[in-house]
Amino acid sequence: MYGHERSLVQQMEDKPFAIIGVNSDRDMEKIRKVCETEDLSWRSFWNGPDGTRGPIAKRWNVSSWPTIYLLDHEGVIHAKNLRGAQLD
Repeated sequence: MYGHERSLVQQMEDKPFAIIGVNSDRDMEKIRKVCETEDLSWRSFWNGPDGTRGPIAKRWNVSSWPTIYLLDHEGVIHAKNLRGAQLD
């Protein structure tokens, strides 16, 4: 997904846009290394030691990975699972 996320960041660079990641790996140190190796420029949160069953996934009803949500500045969800979508 990093390539797709990078393309979204580039596509939206002149617009009010932010990308936030949630990582479901159980190993925090592994996540840190991947974020550094992949040179991620966006915030990424850890879903906790329960992996895909962690608190963020539960709160947002995420049942498959990856899942992408499009929210506006007020937190209203406008779309879910935008794989390959072009944004205006």
